[in-house]
Amino acid sequence: MAIFLTVGFAAPLQAYAPLGHEIIGAIADERLANTPTAAKIRALLNGMTLEKAAVIPDEIKGWDKKGVDDPKSFHYTAYRKIDMQLRDFWRANQPTHDPNSAMPSHHWFHYTDVPVVRLEKYTEGQAGRSRWDVVHMIPYCIEVLQGRVSEQNERKITKPIAIILLAHYVADIHQPLHVGAEYFDMQGQVADPDKDKSSLPDEGGNTFTLELSDDLPRSRGIHKKTFHGFWDYDAVNTLFPEVPKALRKNELQSQIEPLKKQLVHEMAAHEPRNWQMPANLEIRKYAEAWADEILPVACEAHQRLQFTNVHPLREEDRVLAAGEAEEKPMADHVAYRTWATNVVGEELHKAGWRLADLLEKALR
Repeated sequence: MAIFLTVGFAAPLQAYAPLGHEIIGAIADERLANTPTAAKIRALLNGMTLEKAAVIPDEIKGWDKKGVDDPKSFHYTAYRKIDMQLRDFWRANQPTHDPNSAMPSHHWFHYTDVPVVRLEKYTEGQAGRSRWDVVHMIPYCIEVLQGRVSEQNERKITKPIAIILLAHYVADIHQPLHVGAEYFDMQGQVADPDKDKSSLPDEGGNTFTLELSDDLPRSRGIHKKTFHGFWDYDAVNTLFPEVPKALRKNELQSQIEPLKKQLVHEMAAHEPRNWQMPANLEIRKYAEAWADEILPVACEAHQRLQFTNVHPLREEDRVLAAGEAEEKPMADHVAYRTWATNVVGEELHKAGWRLADLLEKALR
């Protein structure tokens, strides 16, 4: 039996968490069912679904602490060939925070940190972008599938690994906090990192706690959620309002599973608004277009909050901005949770259709 672990490690930048990634992968599975593209994917992934493949790039972060060669490291036992390729991929892209490292970290591939201090496009600045961010890695994986980049590349991205990564990265780029980031100066004020090189990033809100107007009183021992964690988990789970919130993890998953299948079927059957790219746009440019599309949402995700007690935080070998984020009253009187859940529903829907379309075009 395959081991698809929900690995118990501290994994920042885990867009939409497993549930959101599974929804997007499952929509694509259903969209591609009984097509030549599905047959190609099935052959390359040895029968693995996109729903399962979509969570793997986060799961392999579980190898980070002790490495893939530790005797106790988990394996994808039903997919031994893919397991070996995933291990090669991890070895070629080991975790690091050194921006000048010759070997990029596989963590970097999941996001880009375009400043949201003003509304801009991906190409209109320098801060937060890199040649190894999600906007660059999506076309890299596409070119592997098309044969434009050899499977013997330095990043050890084979065609099966490219599909696994695309199933995940297409979701990541539709999560606002994986594309836009806030930066703060040493006094805790919002700053423009293209002008203030000493400003500190919020790295997707992982170091900020979040307080919303409709939060229930926290019981003893329950900590505030993080800004990023809210978008990963809460905003997705709120798509299933009929499921009680105060459940253990296993109980929550068992109750959500049939509802997830129903939601996936509905989203796969009904075309989302504005999901298609212009017919004359090359697929290697899709990622940049998607980043530009989500950036206004990332800006609003920050603008609807008030940031307080902002201070520098040393984390391992780098310094970040940390603090508190609180919902502030808005002219539209829409609660942050309601607004964010609507955004997430639309983005999951579009991402599922876009993943199917992208794979169909890349595997022609």
